[in-house]
Amino acid sequence: MRSGLTVKAAVVPLALAVLSVQGCSAQPGEEEPAAKSSGPAAPFLGNRGYALPDTPFTRDDSVVTATCGMGARYAAVTVRAWDPETWQPRAERTFPIPGDAAFTNHAGAKKVNSPLVDLCGMNADNPSPYKVATLEYMAPRVRALFDLAFTRMAVVLRDPGNTADSRVGYVVSGADLDEVERLSGAPGADEQNAVMSPDGRSVWFTYAAKDGGQRIGSRSTEGSHDLSDEGPAAGHDLPLTVMGKPPRAVQADTVHLAPGGRRLTAKAPKVFGNVFDTWKSSGALTSRSAHRATLLSGCVGVVGWTGDDRVLCRTSTGTFRVMDARTGRASGAPISVVGPHDGRVAEGMLVSPDGKRFLVAVHEPNARRSDDAYAYRKPDFRVVPTTGSGETTGVVNDLLDTYTVFLTWS
Repeated sequence: MRSGLTVKAAVVPLALAVLSVQGCSAQPGEEEPAAKSSGPAAPFLGNRGYALPDTPFTRDDSVVTATCGMGARYAAVTVRAWDPETWQPRAERTFPIPGDAAFTNHAGAKKVNSPLVDLCGMNADNPSPYKVATLEYMAPRVRALFDLAFTRMAVVLRDPGNTADSRVGYVVSGADLDEVERLSGAPGADEQNAVMSPDGRSVWFTYAAKDGGQRIGSRSTEGSHDLSDEGPAAGHDLPLTVMGKPPRAVQADTVHLAPGGRRLTAKAPKVFGNVFDTWKSSGALTSRSAHRATLLSGCVGVVGWTGDDRVLCRTSTGTFRVMDARTGRASGAPISVVGPHDGRVAEGMLVSPDGKRFLVAVHEPNARRSDDAYAYRKPDFRVVPTTGSGETTGVVNDLLDTYTVFLTWS
């Protein structure tokens, strides 16, 4: 059965985003976030150093999706783990959205940058708070809202008594609507871009410092929740992704960590390149902070890594190519998902953990969903071989619609 929550009428579906890029657990609420490891810090091992609970959301060969639903007096994000062979759900969790959370930008409320707005609150009058709203850009942003085990979701909270203030917090899966954890109460706060650390033990964000500068900060989910300054930020316009052990933040778009953890893909204004070395401190991706940048020729959207030295891209011609992350050159033939006269476009979503398949969404260019909040549109999701040969299969289940965001394929 489909969830009793209905989808907000004016939301622009992620799978139908404008292509404007330039050149079930029985008691999920009782699970603890991933445990801390007693081993030494290893800044180049990516997220592999974290011990995760054994659930359908963390087991090998699971696809995890997120959908935002709205009722008359209730809003929530539903996260599901899927079997990628049968496309039957293995588990489901619900994260309630408190009434003061910024899940949409509207007149009379402070405009807030948050991936939750990408997931829940876009419409024709209130576009994405970020400059680019294609799937390759939005899916990594939404993924960063959750810890590795999908037990907690970060939120930005507007102060109902002072619309100029915004603070961060988080909700636990399966919690009641009023059980949001507020991590800050200081007057005059300007905290945005809230995302979770990999272990779920801290919320990271961008904030306005007292000297007027923009910084990256974090607040522990335990103890006093005091502000920890983590490094320089490039304002609120770019999202955050937190990774590694110990955790550190990268402020950029299309962030995908390589399997070995030593490199990542990222995109930022005025930065030349797509692939960079990871670094030990937190900060915004800039021309100064970028290390050993590699430009992927013709890449307009990174889908993910097919190996430690290969990246799958959507190209400027509308096809997909596997690129060599060291040289930036294509290492295989173009992969066509739709024909040149089909009239539709394809956007990449996820790469399988073995690098042999990837998920795409096919839709009309610049298409938007019907204004009917109760309408259901069957999406066109497909699994495509990265080799360019082999069978393409459809992804079909009534729980999947054009609002579904594909987050991980483990």
